[in-house]
Amino acid sequence: MGWNKNREKLHEAAFSSVKAISKNKKLTSSTGLSQRPPIEKNIVIPSVPRSSNDLNKWRGESDYQAFWHLYHKTRKEIPLTLPARMIFNELEISRVELIGSSEYIGSKKNISEYLNQKSLSILSIDDKKSFNVLAYGANLWLKKQAKYKLSKESLEIIEIFEEKYDVNSSLNHLSKKLIDNIDDQNKFEKLSVQFLQKLNLVDDMSDEDENIDPDNAPESNEKFEDNEMEISSESHDDNQVDYKDSQAEIDIDSEDFVEKIDDTSIQEEIEVSTYPQNEYANKQKKDYSIYTTNFDEIIEAKDLVTSDESIRLRNQLDNLIKPHIATIGKLANRLQRFLLAKQNTNWNYNLEEGILDNARLHRVIANPGYPLSFKEETENNFKDTVVSLLIDNSGSMRGRSISLAAICADIIGSTLERCQVKTEILGFTTKHWKGGDSKKLWIINGNSSNPGRLNDIRHIIYKSADSSWRRSRKFFGAMLREGLLKENVDGEALAWSHERLIKRPEERKILIVISDGAPVDDSTLSANREDFLDNHLKDIISKIENDSPVEIQAIGIGHDVTKYYKNALTINRAEELGEVLLDELTKLFKD
Repeated sequence: MGWNKNREKLHEAAFSSVKAISKNKKLTSSTGLSQRPPIEKNIVIPSVPRSSNDLNKWRGESDYQAFWHLYHKTRKEIPLTLPARMIFNELEISRVELIGSSEYIGSKKNISEYLNQKSLSILSIDDKKSFNVLAYGANLWLKKQAKYKLSKESLEIIEIFEEKYDVNSSLNHLSKKLIDNIDDQNKFEKLSVQFLQKLNLVDDMSDEDENIDPDNAPESNEKFEDNEMEISSESHDDNQVDYKDSQAEIDIDSEDFVEKIDDTSIQEEIEVSTYPQNEYANKQKKDYSIYTTNFDEIIEAKDLVTSDESIRLRNQLDNLIKPHIATIGKLANRLQRFLLAKQNTNWNYNLEEGILDNARLHRVIANPGYPLSFKEETENNFKDTVVSLLIDNSGSMRGRSISLAAICADIIGSTLERCQVKTEILGFTTKHWKGGDSKKLWIINGNSSNPGRLNDIRHIIYKSADSSWRRSRKFFGAMLREGLLKENVDGEALAWSHERLIKRPEERKILIVISDGAPVDDSTLSANREDFLDNHLKDIISKIENDSPVEIQAIGIGHDVTKYYKNALTINRAEELGEVLLDELTKLFKD
């Protein structure tokens, strides 16, 4: 267990180092996938890699965020198209990375390895001339001009960028000006706009928005209206660590540190998962549309919380379960006995052939003429089953509702796992309130009418069907985390969970939805018909109920959801939770 403890300490040290470098004690922290550029006042660092060989590239991701918060000042946003905005942002990221690498010499290797790893990831994109590839190419192009050491993959991305925009000597001359003014964000941004003009990505712009003192500028509208930034990070605030010492203060034996685990790799930590287009969502394209899926996310619960936070929230959930534990235990045992009885084998007796029935030999002894009795074992027809719980993680579930949902997940999951029934637990919400990057992109592109879904969805895997209950349950408390619950696009979440079930090998598939009512996303509903999300949810439910082998059951938390689902029940009070829930499960398995 020594290497595991060191990984946790290293993760805490990384957060502390970012705060120390950025000189900002108010930065909040979370575990997950970082964004480009970083969210204002927030640090997001992936879990520590399993191999010590990947430590430098992992540190590079935290170093880049530290330099952003130290050297980047929030300024009034210049109106740009999406391609121009992405390149503009990457040039600014490149600027802070170049400054940081020169000021903090030890970080240069970390940044280089992080960039090399990201280049590998970028090159895996099918469309080599997509906005993501070209924008990242601008970042690397500037570093090449600054004589930064780059990998062959990074140089390949630069070639793609130069070929696309026909980079010539005039741009190379402009790059010298960019590098000469790298310490002056105001001048650097003006030169970046000139760079974009050379690429024919923007027209000539007036200087009225450029002569702004960055320290007195109004806040950029890139600030997310995101309660997730309120994540408690008090445990790190007073733990200022000198950067030069922080990476050396934990003694890690690299041989002990390496452990192969099938479901985790540094590649998975760095690449951003996006919403998978699937059959049940695509069938609705005529009436339902998605503006973009580029900013959507599928994330595991363990990446939403730190280790300390997961323990605290799990204890909080255990305290909520305690008052009902006696009743729940009895009912869970009743369901377990029922399920195991269905799975157990039966015996047929008084047969003429088979296995000799020892229990009836006394009859032969008492009457030698009595024929021998045989028995035969027969198996019950209990279908191999998988159950998926899909939990609404929207803001309207805050408080008592999400507590009930979390207790439901714990009861159902633990009971079914004891009966060897595969169980997965999923959640759905959005990354931001009132639209995120999807809405920004829509605004940049001219606010077209009826754009479709305009928020960035977040689908959460609390436990996959194949992962162990013991390891996964400690992250269920993440449902109670402040700032997680935002808005809900139920139709897409239902299609996503259904698609996961369809791919499972089990013969019987059951989907249980735990929700408190209708789908709501303000940015989407304000730009489309008011029944846009509602109709989509009904269409998805109808197709699953009528055309799919998946059995669907809904549990309404404090609200009647029978207007959407044929098979639905409502739970209003915690006292009725155990009995109602387990009675309904028993009915499901009787079929």
